[in-house]
Amino acid sequence: MKKNLIYSAMVAATASFVVACSSNYKDDGQSAQVELQRKAMPAVSRYPETKTVKQTDNYHGTDVSDPYRWLEKEKSEDVKAWVEAQNSLARPYLAKLPTREHYKERLTALWDYEKYSTPYMVNGKLFYSYNDGLQNQYVLYMADGVNGEPEVLIDPNTLSEDGTVSMASTELSPKASYLAYMLSDGGTDWKTIHVRNTSNKSDLTDLIKGIKFSNIAWLPDESGFFYSRYPQNDAGEYDDSQTVLIYFHAIGTAQDEDKKVFAFDDKPTWNPYPSVVQDGDTLLISVFEGYQANGVYAKSLVNENSELVPVFDKWDGRYDLIGEHNDTLFFTSTAGAPTGKVIKVSYEGGVKATETVIESTSDTLSSVSLLGEKLFAQYLKDVKGQVSVFDLNGLKVDEIAFSDIGSVSGFYGSKNAETTFYKLTGFTNPGQVYAYDIQSGESSLFKTIDTGINYDDYETKQIFYTSKDGTKVPMFIVHKKDLKLDGSNKTLLYGYGGFNISLIPRYSVSRMVWVEQGNVLAIANLRGGGEYGQQWHKAGTKLNKQNVFDDFIAAGEYLIESGYTSPEKMGIQGGSNGGLLVGATLTQRPDLFSAALPAVGVLDMLRYHTPSANARAWSSDFGLSENKDEFNALYAYSPLHNTKPGTCYPATLVTTGDHDDRVVPWHSYKFAAQLQADQSCDNPVLLRVETRAGHGAGTPTWMQIEGYADQWAFLESALD
Repeated sequence: MKKNLIYSAMVAATASFVVACSSNYKDDGQSAQVELQRKAMPAVSRYPETKTVKQTDNYHGTDVSDPYRWLEKEKSEDVKAWVEAQNSLARPYLAKLPTREHYKERLTALWDYEKYSTPYMVNGKLFYSYNDGLQNQYVLYMADGVNGEPEVLIDPNTLSEDGTVSMASTELSPKASYLAYMLSDGGTDWKTIHVRNTSNKSDLTDLIKGIKFSNIAWLPDESGFFYSRYPQNDAGEYDDSQTVLIYFHAIGTAQDEDKKVFAFDDKPTWNPYPSVVQDGDTLLISVFEGYQANGVYAKSLVNENSELVPVFDKWDGRYDLIGEHNDTLFFTSTAGAPTGKVIKVSYEGGVKATETVIESTSDTLSSVSLLGEKLFAQYLKDVKGQVSVFDLNGLKVDEIAFSDIGSVSGFYGSKNAETTFYKLTGFTNPGQVYAYDIQSGESSLFKTIDTGINYDDYETKQIFYTSKDGTKVPMFIVHKKDLKLDGSNKTLLYGYGGFNISLIPRYSVSRMVWVEQGNVLAIANLRGGGEYGQQWHKAGTKLNKQNVFDDFIAAGEYLIESGYTSPEKMGIQGGSNGGLLVGATLTQRPDLFSAALPAVGVLDMLRYHTPSANARAWSSDFGLSENKDEFNALYAYSPLHNTKPGTCYPATLVTTGDHDDRVVPWHSYKFAAQLQADQSCDNPVLLRVETRAGHGAGTPTWMQIEGYADQWAFLESALD
């Protein structure tokens, strides 16, 4: 139902001091150290002892020391003991912070409201996810038609006592007879596929392992589905250092009976993922190798010995299947269209013709759905959501306009659905769900999400600031009305800047709690993201990655110059690639802010690609230390390699999960160890490692509340 699943999934989903001479917050191009002084946070008398090893690697003639290499052995007893010691320091420290219990209470109170996902229709049945407030995981409901009585189809909260087993994704069969769903245990990216009969709400015996980022492609007759999984190594373990293979699973059979359908034996970095088209006669294979471009190929399912037929094999952009109508296949594409376009392909055992249906515009095309012979195109216009509706020839037949700063999601469902749904949300708007009649174009309010907060007391604005090289960069700023621009406001600056991901206006309970206290939230739309298409993305990748950090630094300078805050009142936050952003900014401009929250970060840029084939695919954004010019760029900003002894760094809370197998936790371990060793003042450097938690997806509610209570209390103390 949801487009670009593989592309989105492999991409991704937080001691105060004063500056002795605050006029020095701007970078004058010199590396002069600004004197910093601890103000209010409790001091750490002693950090856990961290041994070092003699490990040196030579990169293109440059020797690089790696004294904390031993921390990469995460399952060793030595590393487990070290992590326990770090938690034994961080947990009690955070628990004693003055505002910690207050934040936990407010997070719990504001989190407790009814939450609805955007519904979708399949074969006349309605499906949506619901959380009654503080449930650890959303519950999937189904109803017979739009007005039918909803009933529970599956409740993941019953699968574990602590709420750490989550439902990662679902795919209904074409007639909605079966639900194939994936479970994650403890936050890991490794998934198991299960199949539930939607009529009697019971599971079949089917169980499939070895899955990470696969989609599920059903046959039209619901007899089975295609999926991608990793091969097993000699020890019988599923091995994600290799590429995936496409298998077919017949309903009611064991996994060892699944048939291997396709693999690229001669392309060790090509990962194939399946889609079924043309009434089950054709298997489309989308090939993932990175985040800039992909290939699409076709294989007949009627003739087993058929050759692979190229559909798009120039690797000149991204091609993502929207859907089909008769023998015509519709794709989004960035080839020759950095902001995206829609093309259609006439395919009859081979490509007969290709035609552009919706031309690219200055706005960024974020996703397209095909429903009821209409194309629902979702755009970003200066990072704000817009929707245009076209017929299958590209003629615009409707436009859904929004006046507020916000985003729109939805337009899911089977292609013959008569009704679809969309959801509006924003930083201070928890959401309204609308039903859209596909034939008439009428929208009607289906559900309003009520949190009990008066959002009229808050203000969201969008500004554009100038980065180091003159580029205009947008930023959202959220705060209570009547804010005084006197430089005294505690401010959290958040960023990401990578993998073509756009930071759009969305509601967040945790952020609302921060703003509710009278604080400021700023979200910068940095280069490297997808806010303005492929050119914006590429401008923050590989040898241009420093642009991302420059954009973030310039955002902080803007907030100070405009009177929102001051260096002693500002903190920065980011996760995953955003953790890299925080780590790099922390090492480059420690004078600009007083607190840093790098979460699940990519922090060792010389070895990030070593754990898995998935991590190596990030090289389309980062580059590889194996290549000399890319090594030089990586080494210049890699957070682990750019801390300096004798520097007073801001108060830093490094967070990760012990089950994170996307950005493995040793990134955070090594960086925290190095930062603790080099810290020259009393500002604390803490490492908080969550158990039975991964990269973020599926984290139970109770664990999120505990985590944000720690982070917000740490920020409050650091910015006091």
